[in-house]
Amino acid sequence: EAIHGYRETERSRWGEESEAILQRVRDAAFLPGAEQLSMVHVLDLEKEGFIRAHVDSVKFCGDTIAGLCLLSAGVMRLVSEEDKINYVDLLLQRRCLYILRGTARYTFSHQILADKESFFAGERVPRDRRISVICRNLPSSAG
Repeated sequence: EAIHGYRETERSRWGEESEAILQRVRDAAFLPGAEQLSMVHVLDLEKEGFIRAHVDSVKFCGDTIAGLCLLSAGVMRLVSEEDKINYVDLLLQRRCLYILRGTARYTFSHQILADKESFFAGERVPRDRRISVICRNLPSSAG
C-alpha cells in the first residue's frame, strides 16, 4: 500500500551497456565483497504516482539501498521515525544516484512526493513519469 500509480519488475540480466552502469552503481554503493541481491528492482512511477513513507523491511533487504533515478526529477522526503516533525527533503535530479544506509536506512522513512506536493527549497519540481533502478544487498542473518 506504500506505492500508488506504478508498475514494477525485477531483472537479473541486462545488456552490456546497462550492466556497466549498474556496476558503477554497485561500486559506489556497496562495500567490496558485500553480498547483493541478484535481482535489480525496477520501479516505474506514473506522473500521478507517489510513494508513501516507509522503511524497507530488513527481511528482504540489507543495510544499503541504491537507486538510480531516470526520466524525471522528484523530491524524496526522509522523516524521522522517532519524531515525525523532523524531516529533510532531497532533490533527486534525473540521472542521479541516491544511497540510503546507516541512519538514513533504518531510522528515517523515505517517500517520493506526489507531483502536487513536489517542492524543493520553495521551488516547484514538476514531476513526470519516473523510473528508479534499485540495487540492494542481502539482509544479514541477524536481521
